[in-house]
Amino acid sequence: MLEKDKILSKLPYSKPFRFVDKLNHIDENSVEGTYSFSESLDFYKGHFKDTPVTPGVILTECCAQIGLVCLGIYLLDRTLELDKKQEKLQIVMSSSEMEFYLPIFPGETVKVVSEKVYFRFNKLKCKVKMFNKEEKLVCKGVLSGMIKTEVYEE
Repeated sequence: MLEKDKILSKLPYSKPFRFVDKLNHIDENSVEGTYSFSESLDFYKGHFKDTPVTPGVILTECCAQIGLVCLGIYLLDRTLELDKKQEKLQIVMSSSEMEFYLPIFPGETVKVVSEKVYFRFNKLKCKVKMFNKEEKLVCKGVLSGMIKTEVYEE
């Protein structure tokens, strides 16, 4: 079974497009993780020039990376033992339905909590929620995606 740090190392993203700093909890039904939005991120320069705000598509991506991809890697490892193999992950988000309630400003840290609805035939569907540092709901929704692996022995 993959440890939290191993899951993070298997994410198919890198800075500046990796929106996962830490996994606090993960099991076969849920995941919780955090991300801090650095004030230096490029999209803040043009997303409302006098009062920068994190775009909703980026908040959705953060929810997807923590709530869908990290959980998907964990679930795939249970069947494929990814820890003992090299793999190339291909992730495709197939649907998203998000509702937004509060803005996230540069420098804020968010927590994403995801609950598995189902995982079958490498398709994962989750209910996700994002909270700010005051534990207020920032956004919530349902995300679905397909996770495909090309696995080969080391």
